[in-house]
Amino acid sequence: MESVLRAVRWLALAALLACAHALPPPGPPMEAPAELTELQGSHPAYYYQLAAELFKAGRKDDALFTFYLGQLRYRTLLLAHPDAPKDRDPAVFATLSERIGRPLNEYASADVANWVRTIDGVLAYDRDHPDKFISPAEYPEQSAQTRKGLAAFRDKLLEDPERVQKIRHANGLENRN
Repeated sequence: MESVLRAVRWLALAALLACAHALPPPGPPMEAPAELTELQGSHPAYYYQLAAELFKAGRKDDALFTFYLGQLRYRTLLLAHPDAPKDRDPAVFATLSERIGRPLNEYASADVANWVRTIDGVLAYDRDHPDKFISPAEYPEQSAQTRKGLAAFRDKLLEDPERVQKIRHANGLENRN
């Protein structure tokens, strides 16, 4: 009987510790920057350009939102046109994601709750303002697949936010949350 009680105590302690390290609720989805209305119907590369400009201007959360919306839409474009020449949109996507995305992801990963709020905002905005360049009505499977991928990434962040913080700490980077 005592061994059962000891096991129950350990399980209770483990559950308590797990809850103590869980991410607090991230809050309401991030709002979209006003400049996005100007990009309706534009190639997704323009989202990356705007994200870089916003980041340089110190509007980092707006830049992050714009980047993830651009990435979501660019991924849909690539899925919709899998036979595109590799030296065109696929190469541009990879280059922009590295050059513009790297500092934005470094910024995002310092505050996982804010990162999740941003992704939630992007998914809501994309749902409420369908892309006019690569229409979800014309490419429903590709659109659904990219949205599902971004939602899965968000869920992975929510599952283990400490992992992101540990990686940042190991790399000498500051955590904001």
